[in-house]
Amino acid sequence: MRITPLDIQQKQFQVKFRGFAIDEVDSFLEIIREELEEVLRENANLKEQVHRFENQLNGYRDIETTMRDTLMAAQQMVEEYRTNAKKEAELLIKEAELKADSIIKEAQEKVVKIHEDIMDLKGIRRHFKEEIKRLIESHVRMLEFDEEREQGEKKGEV
Repeated sequence: MRITPLDIQQKQFQVKFRGFAIDEVDSFLEIIREELEEVLRENANLKEQVHRFENQLNGYRDIETTMRDTLMAAQQMVEEYRTNAKKEAELLIKEAELKADSIIKEAQEKVVKIHEDIMDLKGIRRHFKEEIKRLIESHVRMLEFDEEREQGEKKGEV
């Protein structure tokens, strides 16, 4: 059983012959009562402080948990961004390689086409040269024929 300041104040002792001085006992009990009241008040204040500190600590723990979760989420986001950036870079490189391959293939096809065109033009030039040569030879023969005919006519006049 707990003793309260009221218990101390209301406590009555039997008076016996040659007992304690009642005034001293009463004043001592009053001092004890006041001290006990002060101790109980301090205890209540301390309990209230403990309660506030526990609430504060719980608040700090909640903040810590939130911050830890936020930090982990941020780290995860950074990792995802890094991964996505790496994938995107690889994709861009592959696209660039494909485009480069396509450009090279087109250039090679153009080279082949130009080479074919050159061969065709060489053939046309050779054919044209042969035609001109035949034409010149034909004209030379016609001139020779005309000269022979003119000489034949001159011989026939004489």
